[in-house]
Amino acid sequence: MASLPTEGTSAPVTGWQWPRISARAALGSFALFLGVGLWNGLTVWFTILGNGGRVQVLEPFVWEITGALGVWVVLPILLTAVLNAPGPSVGWARFLGIHAVGYLLFTTLHMVAMVPLRYPLYALLGLGRYDYGALTFRIPMEMQKDLIAYAVGGVLWRLYHAWKERQARAVREATLESELREARLQALTGQLHPHFLFNALNTISSVMYEDLARTDRLLSDLGGLLRASLERQEATWTLTEERTHAERFVALLTARFGERVRVSWDVAPELTAARVPCFALQALVENAVKHNQDRREPLEVRIRAREDGTGWWLEVEDTGRGFGEASPAKGPGVGLAHLERILALLHRGRARMERGQGPEGGARVSLWLPREVAA
Repeated sequence: MASLPTEGTSAPVTGWQWPRISARAALGSFALFLGVGLWNGLTVWFTILGNGGRVQVLEPFVWEITGALGVWVVLPILLTAVLNAPGPSVGWARFLGIHAVGYLLFTTLHMVAMVPLRYPLYALLGLGRYDYGALTFRIPMEMQKDLIAYAVGGVLWRLYHAWKERQARAVREATLESELREARLQALTGQLHPHFLFNALNTISSVMYEDLARTDRLLSDLGGLLRASLERQEATWTLTEERTHAERFVALLTARFGERVRVSWDVAPELTAARVPCFALQALVENAVKHNQDRREPLEVRIRAREDGTGWWLEVEDTGRGFGEASPAKGPGVGLAHLERILALLHRGRARMERGQGPEGGARVSLWLPREVAA
């Protein structure tokens, strides 16, 4: 059964697309085309009578209803062609080629679905023997009508598809803005939390009489963290900007924990301009420290960024207890759930987050990101 898809496909597609089939849309479109057939049948009947002709009352309705429902049956061909060649922007050769093949399939299968159905209907309704007429004239006539139906239907479906894309994009952007606002609020709340501020200020006060230059750097790092959390509005920034932000957070951690926390970086130079969700590294580093804060052994956190085909990996790995052991912190980790949702909104299923185990048994969180990331 053919139907109109319930949703347009808005994500970038590399393969062939097919219209989505919905039972509700199928029934709705069936009723629509049946209504068109009844309306056209009534029009044809009045036209024949107005011209002084004679015809059995049911014949025009059989002609027009079978014609309309024949279009309904082959409608997925039209929808598929529009989905895969919506406009000349895909290239004139592809656009014309797909629609040429689509139209020929559309009109051929339309006649195959329409004409044979009329013979049993004529017999069932007592209308005598059906005569389709000379194919030399009938086929060009049907192809001419189908060309108009194909063109009008293609334009209408393209407009509907574009409208659905705009609707989906607006919902995505609103959801993404909400998620980012919540993630930014979480980052800011964590930095304004009394324990965080107390620890940061206590760390700074412990060195202010011994090392003024370091004190100045730590105050600058704390101010930079707070300013970024308050002022940042975009969904992503460059890996260089993310690293700068994370290094401020790491500086406060290392000032507090000393040798108990060590952070190392291994970032491929060609990835410094790649886009990454804001506060991603801070959330992952904070998660690693939080779930291992009761351990006496030194915690090493390794941050890596490397290329991988059409995308790249951003990994944060630690030498702590890992995901399988009980942790003093509750929940899955600060920012992990939000980060997964933000990745889904930004990349529409192309990016992913993986949780695993490092070589020393600690936790490893890996983000795979496509290279073509929009800000």
